[in-house]
Amino acid sequence: MVKKESKFNWGSFLIGIVFVIASMVAFRDPESDLVAIVMVFGVTALLEGIYQIAIRRTIKEVTGYKSTFMILVGILNILIGIILLFNVYEGVLVLPYVFAIWFIIRCVEGLISSDLAKSVSDGYYWFTLIINLLGIVLGIMLFTNPLSSIMTIAYIVGFYFMLFGILNIVEAFTSEKQ
Repeated sequence: MVKKESKFNWGSFLIGIVFVIASMVAFRDPESDLVAIVMVFGVTALLEGIYQIAIRRTIKEVTGYKSTFMILVGILNILIGIILLFNVYEGVLVLPYVFAIWFIIRCVEGLISSDLAKSVSDGYYWFTLIINLLGIVLGIMLFTNPLSSIMTIAYIVGFYFMLFGILNIVEAFTSEKQ
């Protein structure tokens, strides 16, 4: 029998902290913070993309789970981050669409890899499942009504960032090594 011991995952923890900070920015002053949200989202997407590409190899070594989708999402996140950082004002105009697509892709990735969460615990599995389904619903809401979404995007994004940040922080404490 293989003994598993807990190992703190600094990458998940730092990504979680970045998302929690991003949520606080979104909640602070929604109207004037759209530019800041675009910039924070650009940095966050860039960092998450780098992290996804870096962690993919580790996941394969530990679990044998090979995810080509994870590397594609990582590259997409890096590209979105770079585009938003160099086109901030245009980013505000396309923000509802970018977030909608990003929420949906990120949450589909989470659902595809949710079997890994089940190996940690049933509670963690259900938590990730609910968070990812909620993200898909938010993504669809943003995509279907972009004009009203721009008015409420700071709150929707803030809520999602807070949940995703908490999810990453919880993941940091539940990581295992063989």
